[in-house]
Amino acid sequence: MGDWGPVFVSVVLFIILTPGLLVQIPGRNRVVEFSSFHTSGPSILVHALIYFAFICIFLLAIDIHVYLG
Repeated sequence: MGDWGPVFVSVVLFIILTPGLLVQIPGRNRVVEFSSFHTSGPSILVHALIYFAFICIFLLAIDIHVYLG
C-alpha cells in the first residue's frame, strides 16, 4: 500500500506543463502562446522551473497523499 500522491501529482503536472501542449511561455512570436505544439530552449527552461516550483508546493508544503488498495 504505497503512497501514490507524488506519482499522480507529478504525472498531471508534467502533462499540463509540457511546453506547447496547452501553453508556451515564452512563445515564438508572443510572450504567451496557447496550443502552438512548438517548443524552444527557453520555454523548456521556464516550464521546468515552474514544474519544480509546483512540485515543491504540492509535495512538500501541502503534503498530498493518496493511498490505494
